[in-house]
Amino acid sequence: MRVYADNAATTYLSKTARDKLIECLDNFNGNPNSLHTDGQRTQEVLDEARAIVAGCINAKNPNEIYFTSGGSEADNQALISAARGLRNKGKKHLVTLNIEHHAILHTMAKLEKEGFEVTYLKPQPNGIVDIEDVKNAIREDTALVSIMFANNEMGAIQPIPEIGAICKEKHVLFHTDAVQAAAHLPIDVQAMNIDMLSMSGHKFHGPKGVGILYARNGIRLTNVIEGGAQERGKRAGTVNVPGIASMAVALKEGCDNMEQNMSKVRALRDRLIEGLKDIPYSQLNGDPVKRLPGNVNWSFEGVEGESLLLHLDLYGIECSSGSACTSESLDPSHVLTGMGIPVEAAHGSLRFSLDYENTEEQIDYIIEKVHSVVELYRSMSPYWEDLQNGIREHCIPEHM
Repeated sequence: MRVYADNAATTYLSKTARDKLIECLDNFNGNPNSLHTDGQRTQEVLDEARAIVAGCINAKNPNEIYFTSGGSEADNQALISAARGLRNKGKKHLVTLNIEHHAILHTMAKLEKEGFEVTYLKPQPNGIVDIEDVKNAIREDTALVSIMFANNEMGAIQPIPEIGAICKEKHVLFHTDAVQAAAHLPIDVQAMNIDMLSMSGHKFHGPKGVGILYARNGIRLTNVIEGGAQERGKRAGTVNVPGIASMAVALKEGCDNMEQNMSKVRALRDRLIEGLKDIPYSQLNGDPVKRLPGNVNWSFEGVEGESLLLHLDLYGIECSSGSACTSESLDPSHVLTGMGIPVEAAHGSLRFSLDYENTEEQIDYIIEKVHSVVELYRSMSPYWEDLQNGIREHCIPEHM
């Protein structure tokens, strides 16, 4: 049996998205910046995609939607625009979480080198930030708060509406990385007081290499790519119309079917969690309720996550030992250690990210093989032997 359980890393292209991609490749090859007929027909496709995306997140105007190469570029542009745009007004302070995606953390580090000060909040043990911490971190010189909508590794959903309300009250820009949330959780940028938001097509069955930055009207974006007047002068480069149109219909399909799809995925997620509970000295990471519908991040003490991942792959089970962007690193997850999980437990973590195409039979197969593989590697581990003999102390209780 083959089980794909790494949808947080990337999803497969849906039939709807594939059909739209092929339609555009076959029929809309003009450059939308051209004035001739082919160009203007292609521009209409681009305008339609922009309107579709705006409708999915309840943006006021399609012109608040900018297309990028992915979530990372959108994150970079949002942070750089807010920071550099408000620097002349004396706003040189930024607020974020220490468990954000590296697209956020690395950009924050870059801005620190330019003289900005960054406050890195630490979440509670369940991975969710305390609202009071956000409120207390905001200062008179704060330009931006950037808190991700839902975590890519352990799935915790942040209190986005509450954070948005705080930022609005204090007249501070609010950006959220919604790459993992789009088409999986309801998003309303107006009701949630979100000023900027990032998405990536391949996380919701769209194509790779295309993303979205929502920026509320009135926010002046700073270019991170120079060279042309595309995207109203804010993102140079010939527009990838087939990819954008395909991404837009994938997003709409996901949003239109969200309730039905996510209800199924939650049931599969909970079935997997229940099936792993009886493995001693193991634990679920992240809030058990306020988490992404398909996310199960689990730590197994006494074994290495990479070993478990590779052995499960031999059984046809494809999952992750951390975020996809750092899966080649042997360092423990910065997300898990950042929320206070011991390094030993973080090293033994696996992330299963499920989708509506998964089945109960597949979940039961994962449960069966995880049990046997964990038992196998523990039987060969000197570290586990030391734990059992009391030479070392357990960092995870026997039963959670």
